[in-house]
Amino acid sequence: MVRTLRNAIDRNAVHHAYLFVGSRGTGKTSMAKILAAALNCANGPTTEPCGACSACEAIAQGSSLDVVEMDAASNNSVDDIRDLRDSVALAPMSGSHKVYILDEAHMLSPAAWNAFLKTLEEPPPNTVFVLATTEAKKILPTIVDRCHRFDFQRPSVVEVQEVVTRVAATEGIDAPPEVLRIVARSADGSFRDALGTLEQLVTYAGGESGAISTEDALAVLGVVDADLRFEAVDAVVAADPAAAVRTAAQISDSGRDVRRFLDDLEGHGRSLLLADLSGSVPAELATTPEYDDRLAAQAAALGRAGIVTFLDLVAEAFGAIKDGADARLRLELLLVKAASRGKPMSGGKVPTPPMPAQVGAVPAVAPTPPAPEAPQAVAPSAPIETSIPTGSGASAALSAVPQVAPLVEAEEAAPEPSLHTGPIPTFDEVLAVWPQVIEQMAQESPVLSAILAQATPLRLVERRVTVGFPIDADFHRRKAADQRYVQSVMQALAELTGARLELEYELSEAMETTAAAQERALSGDEMADILLNEFGGVEVSADKAADVTDAAPSDEAPSTDDVPDQDQDGATRGP
Repeated sequence: MVRTLRNAIDRNAVHHAYLFVGSRGTGKTSMAKILAAALNCANGPTTEPCGACSACEAIAQGSSLDVVEMDAASNNSVDDIRDLRDSVALAPMSGSHKVYILDEAHMLSPAAWNAFLKTLEEPPPNTVFVLATTEAKKILPTIVDRCHRFDFQRPSVVEVQEVVTRVAATEGIDAPPEVLRIVARSADGSFRDALGTLEQLVTYAGGESGAISTEDALAVLGVVDADLRFEAVDAVVAADPAAAVRTAAQISDSGRDVRRFLDDLEGHGRSLLLADLSGSVPAELATTPEYDDRLAAQAAALGRAGIVTFLDLVAEAFGAIKDGADARLRLELLLVKAASRGKPMSGGKVPTPPMPAQVGAVPAVAPTPPAPEAPQAVAPSAPIETSIPTGSGASAALSAVPQVAPLVEAEEAAPEPSLHTGPIPTFDEVLAVWPQVIEQMAQESPVLSAILAQATPLRLVERRVTVGFPIDADFHRRKAADQRYVQSVMQALAELTGARLELEYELSEAMETTAAAQERALSGDEMADILLNEFGGVEVSADKAADVTDAAPSDEAPSTDDVPDQDQDGATRGP
């Protein structure tokens, strides 16, 4: 861009219309003023304006009559453009060119653009239009076609720091490189924001002669927020949901905007990802040695998979807030979810979901069913190692399993249990939460709750819970072993104990008989649900049942009235 403008000035081939496109604070308007100074300098047109002549000083101060700067956001009507069009006809007052700078040009209305189009196509001699905008897509294509377009890229942290350093040296501001690096990072690719922050720090430090310390910069730019971001991620690394919730409460109680903190948290996650990818803290992210060391330590502790998962959870929170969810609740849920993933996240590995039981290769010949006394496992003893990423679901997992026979259809597969990988509870703890499991199942399936009321956990070996049924309750044991019910119970156990446990049922002679152990008999509706699920069929109303009863055959010979009539041609007619 700079090379093109230099060559245009040197060759006296400056175009009559330019379109400067770029994000805020990238120097679009400043470049337009430099171009105007190059054209109107007393030594010009020249690629190196002196900055000392009356024309250069007037342009820098904004008082030049030959440089008209117009805010299109405030002056976007047809009347404003007509006034501009009338002034274009006037010749330059003191310089050689008249330069019109339209800032936020995308704010002009279509009618204003149409009124301006003819002037833009055929401007008077020595007239240059510079349109500056952050959203070029909103400008009419007929306008864009008549302009030379230049795109201003967002500067890097190093480039912003160079500008801030040069300004500080010119203005005599006493600021160490660490402070200028912090200012450059906080600007987010905006020269204007960086210079505004530097001016604010000068005022905070006590005037232009006061030295700006690192503590001053951190205080103005929000060191507390930085500490809270680190504390939140520390809670995730330590797998401590309670500490994560306390951090969220501290953020909310301090009066900070939760949405802004989520923005900062997302930026912190990006810094962690870049630090992990590069093996160290990149120069554009570096601030103080303490900050850099802490960032690198968190990146190493989370690992790449953990960082990506964390960023996904942040994006999920943003989506929920956009749909109207409470911001504080979503922040708490984000941190709790991230911290509840436990040691696999801290080690930088994403846990592999277990394969659903009874969903996989089916033998061509069904095996002989075990005797009632033998324990029947209904869940795999250990997660099957696959190459599927977390959350890919049962359908993707099945593609990695060798197929021997057709698979069960996807809709028959029960949902996978939540991946709780906390410490293994004791058997007494499992026994204590079993009534809560039954109560929770009552909300999902009263039939399953009634069945489980007859069962009791017998033992816990590693992560496998064995639940016993009375010796005469094999029918109920088989119903509880249905994969849909197994996954529901495993999910409830995971939520209540904080650990993923496997489940198996067996018949136990030590259990009381069903008649003695059952506190209440199954209701008619519950028994009907069991029969329907076990043997299939449809439910009929009382009227239809009566019709079926009336139509049932009896031992007596059928009467002639019940015999279907026949036509003369032998065809049978119904009654």
